Amino acid sequence: MGPMLLLLVLGGALLVHAIRRYRAGRYLRKIRGPPSPSRLMGHTELRRGQFEVGALDKQYMQEYGTAWRLKTCLSEDVLELCDPKALQYIYQKSGYNFAKPATSRQLIREVTGSGILYAMGQDHARIRKIMNPAFASTQIRSFVPLFRNSAQKLGQKWKDLLQTSPDASQRINVMPWMSRCTLDIIGEVGFDVQCGALDDALNPVLQAYKGMFTDTIPVPTEFVKYIPTKEHIRFRRTLNIINNFARELIAQRTAAALAGKNENKKDILSILVRANASEDPKSRLSDEEMISQVATFLLAGHETTALTMNWMLYEISRHPEYQAKMRDEVKALRARVAARGDSDFSLSDLESMTHVQAAMKEVLRLHPIVYAQSREATRDDVIPLATPAKTTTGELVDEIPIPKGTTCSISIWGYNRLPQIWGADADEFNPGRWTEQDKLGQSYVGVTSNLMTFVAGAQSCIGWRFSMIEMQVILVELLEQFEFAVPEDKPEIYRFAAGLVAPFVKSDMRAGPQMPIQVSLIQ
Repeated sequence: MGPMLLLLVLGGALLVHAIRRYRAGRYLRKIRGPPSPSRLMGHTELRRGQFEVGALDKQYMQEYGTAWRLKTCLSEDVLELCDPKALQYIYQKSGYNFAKPATSRQLIREVTGSGILYAMGQDHARIRKIMNPAFASTQIRSFVPLFRNSAQKLGQKWKDLLQTSPDASQRINVMPWMSRCTLDIIGEVGFDVQCGALDDALNPVLQAYKGMFTDTIPVPTEFVKYIPTKEHIRFRRTLNIINNFARELIAQRTAAALAGKNENKKDILSILVRANASEDPKSRLSDEEMISQVATFLLAGHETTALTMNWMLYEISRHPEYQAKMRDEVKALRARVAARGDSDFSLSDLESMTHVQAAMKEVLRLHPIVYAQSREATRDDVIPLATPAKTTTGELVDEIPIPKGTTCSISIWGYNRLPQIWGADADEFNPGRWTEQDKLGQSYVGVTSNLMTFVAGAQSCIGWRFSMIEMQVILVELLEQFEFAVPEDKPEIYRFAAGLVAPFVKSDMRAGPQMPIQVSLIQ
């Protein structure tokens, strides 16, 4: 076949593909959406440049409902969704038929390697099966004392700090403290490594990691490996350090397992090494997959939890009446624990704290740290809707046919604030909704409490129970010792998209992520 004929054949094939895709997408193009600001970039730059997370989603939800159409690069159509029936279909009913797009997977691979966050289909199921033992309920129960140790250490640090003030009260930027506390926890629980973050003696390896996401790269790109800026060079260097650290840890744990010396070790990595060794050799995690789990643990088990705790203290400082209700609940339960002769709360005690649990769920609802995801249809499909969408011709439709390859942008932030689910006050902090409306406690979409914060289905966050218990242990420890209030200058806090949703003070954006809280010692 000559070059000219080959070009004609390829050109014909591309033309046929384009025509088939155009015809298949005719239903999608009937879905309403905002006009595209650019033929080349579509809505991409507009969305990346929004000042506060959720600002555009709220505008589009008010105008178009729970499904609307956007344009991406080269005017490709994207279906944006926050509809519960659509999300349930994509995440829970369709299994792996909606995959992470190539660009998203490339970014994930650059950040955490080719582990569970990167894997798709059977590879994802294989990795998750091996990781499950480390996140079983009985295993997480054994982590509670370690959570408590770091929380108590944080409390003592704050006590020492506040006792230097005449009124035992100070304005504290709690963000670095939360980061240090959760870093110590994930070091000990995840790898049996003493990080030393709260003691200002941080392990040199993890010193390189500290604040890598929120301090250096407001919006990571899929080409982070190749960008020569100062921030991206640090990012790349840190990833190399973490990977070398992981390689050494895994080698140590593997050698110990072969010698039968780590049977009693309960850190996540040791459990993972043992579970992997017991698998069929054909199903075991590769060295690269094992290494990537360390970076995954650090990101998912440290940054996300720390940021959520910042938003927790932000909300209870703004609602002192509910904060007092939570503190009274903890105090009453503490008295019952002492009366039965126990020294501290059990996991059952923690789970019985109605007001504390409600506040946690409400913060997870209002402030999802991962606020959006993308999924790509691997086949022609039909997306069902709970709320009918109005088309460009005025027709109401309760399902949207989409062609294979269509990107569905999932607004986790939008779903978590849908008035149809959460009520007219969906944008407000109201923990009472969790005790007054029984239906909210059922899982219609997400893994817990009808929330999409931990996503849903086969690709949901494997460590969601771990994260919730960790946060509650820290919160209960702090509530018993401190009161939290809005500082006198009432700083305006913005939800900034720093890769993850980070708090920024509007009047001091150059300072980077921060969460100023007035912290007072309870006398």
